[in-house]
Amino acid sequence: MFIKICGITRLEDARHAAACGATAVGFVFWPSSPRHVAVSRAAEIIAALPAGVMTVGVFVNEPLDGIMRVIAGTGISAVQLHGDEPPEFAAGIARPVLRAVGVDQAEEACAAWPEETRLLVDAADPVRRGGTGIVADWTRAAAIARRRPIVLAGGLTEANVAEAIARVAPFGVDVSSGVEDAPGVKNPDKVARFLASARSALERYEASHR
Repeated sequence: MFIKICGITRLEDARHAAACGATAVGFVFWPSSPRHVAVSRAAEIIAALPAGVMTVGVFVNEPLDGIMRVIAGTGISAVQLHGDEPPEFAAGIARPVLRAVGVDQAEEACAAWPEETRLLVDAADPVRRGGTGIVADWTRAAAIARRRPIVLAGGLTEANVAEAIARVAPFGVDVSSGVEDAPGVKNPDKVARFLASARSALERYEASHR
């Protein structure tokens, strides 16, 4: 089970997400994002989180040496590539890699990226690169999920995440804007309700397919 709260900029939001059952939290290191977080701030937040919570750094076309500096400076446990990086780029990253792709590019990515790279299927937006609140095409996402495990993102909220899981059957889900009051400012009640709904739906699906 994988449930990620992305776009974390505040310690209280990260701690609350972990306490409510998030298995991962994401930090955006792309300077153009409204959820951009400084390396030093991310390091402080990560150091205060309980063991077992995956910490994911989100990058958009960042050179490999820049990613490695962030890894060294923060201790992030995984890297999410959200730009135009080719499959061979991931070979130089000494962390598990998630590859974010728009649903329009998911078929091609499924063939190009190795199985050990987890695909995160999002609504396509080449400008904002995620966190848009736009709902991905679940029918097309489900077709990819039948071929390999995916993480579903794109416009998920407490109101639709259970249906999304039932229809797509993803390995996990990722949310950012759907649990916010403003970019980078999470609403604790929305976070708690989203996590409860997502966890329940994933558990139901897993139990029915044992």
